Amino acid sequence: MAALSGGRPRAAGSRVAVLGASGCVGRCVSAALAREGHEVLAVARRGGPAVADHVFAAVDVAAVPPAELAGLFTRHRVSAVVNVTGGWGTTEEEMQYAHITLVDRLVGALARLPRPPRLVHVGSIHEYGPVPEPHSIGEDLEPRPTTMYARTKLAGSRLVLDATRAGRVDGLVLRAVNVCGPRTTRASFLGAVADRLRAASVGTPVTLRVADARRDFIDVRDLAEAVVLAVASPVTGRVVNIGRGEASSMRELVDLLVAASGLPPQALRIEDGPVASKGGGWTLADIRLAGELLGWKPRIALAEAMRATWETPAD
Repeated sequence: MAALSGGRPRAAGSRVAVLGASGCVGRCVSAALAREGHEVLAVARRGGPAVADHVFAAVDVAAVPPAELAGLFTRHRVSAVVNVTGGWGTTEEEMQYAHITLVDRLVGALARLPRPPRLVHVGSIHEYGPVPEPHSIGEDLEPRPTTMYARTKLAGSRLVLDATRAGRVDGLVLRAVNVCGPRTTRASFLGAVADRLRAASVGTPVTLRVADARRDFIDVRDLAEAVVLAVASPVTGRVVNIGRGEASSMRELVDLLVAASGLPPQALRIEDGPVASKGGGWTLADIRLAGELLGWKPRIALAEAMRATWETPAD
């Protein structure tokens, strides 16, 4: 049974369960929903400061039977569920557990309810697989993922879409590009670079290996606003890309992060490195559908996102 703890008083809006609420994206999504008047049921394996402002349920969603999860949603009269869970594991088993088993149990839980809550599932732009430069990635592109991460993320998204087409759930999939901004996970490239920079000085410079790659990045706060709009939207059974719609060089992003850190140039050495990605060396999301269907567009400039990445590290 889920362990529960109290948070702030209930808001006047609907009750939204955020799965993965203690992570970088989940924390920001929960805050954005609360600002709009929703009560948030924060669901994560562990509690702590990240979920202290919300009603909290300690649940490993991939490990509990669907009936137990359905009971949790029923007790809290949840009207929408946002899935921002994700796995940074290194094995097939870990990826299957985080991206497929979890979604399968979630869909099974929602399908048990007389009126299934709205489901917004945050997937990944990497589900499409590698795309050659300079092509943009539209929602009509046939996914051809090549990495373990991308294949399992796609499988999870397809579970949501298949269940929606079958009338079992009311689901929408957001395929998000790489995320930056406040509390960027240290498991990501930019999070790891920020950590390295914090240890740098003129006397002890750091060497960074930066790939000759260009990728679409979005501030997590912009992604959170897209999720809030998706929760309220009537659009169902669709995939919607969420990104800046710009391909930025990794060197440019590192330069912006270094500028935000205030470190002198001599504290850093940059070398060419190999392209290491969960999707490819080039990503550019076509985000027109997000504007048409959700009324959403990115607002936060990359320079501001890099400042937030530097000033608000992960806990």
